Amino acid sequence: MTQWFERACKAIPGGVNSPVRAFGSVRGEPVFMAKGEGPWIYAEDGTRYLDLCMSWGPLILGHGDPEVVEAVQRRAQDGLTFGACHRQEVELAEAILAGFPWADRVRMVSSGTEAVMTAGRLARAATERPLLVKFDGGYHGHSDSFLVKAGSGLATQAIANSAGVPEAIAGCSRVLDLDDLESAEALFAAEGSSIAAVVIEPLPANNGLLIQRQAFLAGLRRLCDEHGALLIFDEVISGFRLRYGGVGPQLGVRPDLVTLGKIIGGGLPMGAILGAATVMDLLAPVGPVYQAGTLSGNPLSVAAGLATLKRLNDGRVYQQLEQRADLVHQAVQAQALDRLRVVRWGSILWFYGSEAEPPRRACDVDPEITSRFAPLHEAMLAAGYYLPPSAYEVCFLSLAHGKEELLEFAKTLAQVARPTTKPSAAGT
Repeated sequence: MTQWFERACKAIPGGVNSPVRAFGSVRGEPVFMAKGEGPWIYAEDGTRYLDLCMSWGPLILGHGDPEVVEAVQRRAQDGLTFGACHRQEVELAEAILAGFPWADRVRMVSSGTEAVMTAGRLARAATERPLLVKFDGGYHGHSDSFLVKAGSGLATQAIANSAGVPEAIAGCSRVLDLDDLESAEALFAAEGSSIAAVVIEPLPANNGLLIQRQAFLAGLRRLCDEHGALLIFDEVISGFRLRYGGVGPQLGVRPDLVTLGKIIGGGLPMGAILGAATVMDLLAPVGPVYQAGTLSGNPLSVAAGLATLKRLNDGRVYQQLEQRADLVHQAVQAQALDRLRVVRWGSILWFYGSEAEPPRRACDVDPEITSRFAPLHEAMLAAGYYLPPSAYEVCFLSLAHGKEELLEFAKTLAQVARPTTKPSAAGT
């Protein structure tokens, strides 16, 4: 056990401050990082890794982007936090809403978990109904209502539900399988008058990358309309990752509420809920739904988010990200590996360790992927590549990743997945 992990285990439960950082389903132990620069991340021992995790998605411009860092430093000189209103939070709200022309209001919070929790409360208040519908494998943060058959770290640890969630709260959630409209129709037929909202990632990316059919999402929209429920798109991962705004326009489906996080904070803690004024104005101080946060709209997070969205507003950024991701996709797929398929949408990639067709539902994910991923993760780490430490997690590319680095990554991944030669190290 390394010095830092040994010390961490004595002071922090499990040695980590978020379970998904643990190496519980892969070999070895967590790597303690000291520095990030562009597409690279450096460990405390000086080892350099090409980062394919990118802090689980926020760093779409890369580590330490100069414009983002300068914006945060400039803001920090004028104060770290006020607990009061400031000009830049208005500017960020306007920049976010520019990506969602149908929405009127956005409320900033400090995390994706807080955003989805607030969206659920808003939906219950707007409809005066108790039930929230989610999907098996969908991870929407760790608030009580959404920890029923969640994905992400819970999938890695094979935990279907979290301890500490009272039955009375869990009983107000209903869970369906993705890509199963018949079951959704049956649920609405039985309990539609009690359903406040359906919550879904329009691009589920917390239990693998489970790309959904447009017809399924459109069917959920129809059911919500017919029964007076709200449709909530959890775009904490996908928001501003694939285009400037959400994925709704790409899918032809408009939700009632959208939750955001990750990219809108530019690498610092940030979340948000947005929607039409008729729903959003139920939030205090205008309406009766209470939500508050001392650090909501924190000046540093806002500065990082503004600098990031300013860059993303140039449509060429998404074209460049698409080209980089397609390069990796094609290079790996060309190897025709028996047990490694690439599932991709934009700059999100999932290396699915199975010969089966990529699934759309969590229950259809090959259960052997964890045992197959462990040696692959270990070998890639030794070769200088930092992958998310879970077979169920996706990889993210950034604007900082270069063509040569990505081609070498794809070559090494193919070598590891079909070991014929010893992979070369990317880090020094």
